[in-house]
Amino acid sequence: VVDGTSFIHFVSALSEIFRSESEGSENPTRISRVPLYKMYAPEGYGPVFKLPHLEPEEFIVRYDPGPLRERIFHFSPDSMARLKEKANEECGTETQVVSSFMALSGLVWKSITRARNPPAHENTACSLLLNARPRLDPPLSDNYFGNFLGQARAVCKVEELLGRSLGWAAGILTQEVKKNTHEVMALVKMISDRPMVVPPGLEQADVYGAANSVVIGGSHRFDMYGPEFGLGRAAAVRMGYAN
Repeated sequence: VVDGTSFIHFVSALSEIFRSESEGSENPTRISRVPLYKMYAPEGYGPVFKLPHLEPEEFIVRYDPGPLRERIFHFSPDSMARLKEKANEECGTETQVVSSFMALSGLVWKSITRARNPPAHENTACSLLLNARPRLDPPLSDNYFGNFLGQARAVCKVEELLGRSLGWAAGILTQEVKKNTHEVMALVKMISDRPMVVPPGLEQADVYGAANSVVIGGSHRFDMYGPEFGLGRAAAVRMGYAN
C-alpha cells in the first residue's frame, strides 16, 4: 500500500502521539510531519486513471511467496568505514564518490552471487529500490503519503562481477542510482499513458526474482530506531518479505 518512506512516517507519527499522551500533552494528536494526501499526477494527466479491468478477479491474485528464510549480518561502524575506503580506492576515479551504502550493496551483490555459483557467462543483476519523490519533476516532499518507488538496476556478466573489484561493483551501482531520475519520469509517464495492475508475485518473477538477481531495499535514511512505544529503543529491525 505504501513504500518504506511512508511506512516509517506512519510509525513515527504513531510514536509521537503515544509519547505526547504519556507526557500529558494538551494536544496529544499533534505531529511534527503532517502527511500530504493530495493525489499526484504528472502534468497533463489525471486526476482519474482508468484501469484495464472491470472485475476485481481480473487483477487480484492470491500470492504465496513460500517460507521466509532469513540471515542477519551486523556491520560495525569501523567495518563500514573500512569497506567504504576500500571501495573508493578500488573505484579509481576522483569524480565519483562511493557511499557506505553503495559499498555495502556491492559487497552483498558479489557475496550472494559467489555463493550461488552460477555459470560465468550468465547475467547477474542488482536492483536498488529508491525513493522516487525527489526524482520526480517537480520533486515531491517526503511527507507525500503513498507508494513512490523507483528502481536502479545494474546488470553485468557473472564472470565480470566476480572477476572485478568491490569498487567496480559499487561504482556501477552508484552510476545507476545517479541516472535514475530520467528513468523514474519515463516510468511515471508510461504508467500514466497505460495504467496497469501488476499482480503480486509477477514483478518478483520478472524483475526482482529473475535468475541471479539480488534486490536491496530499505534505507539508512529511515528513522528505524527513533519511534518508541514504551518498551525502550529497538534492538533490531525486521521487515519480513519486503526487505
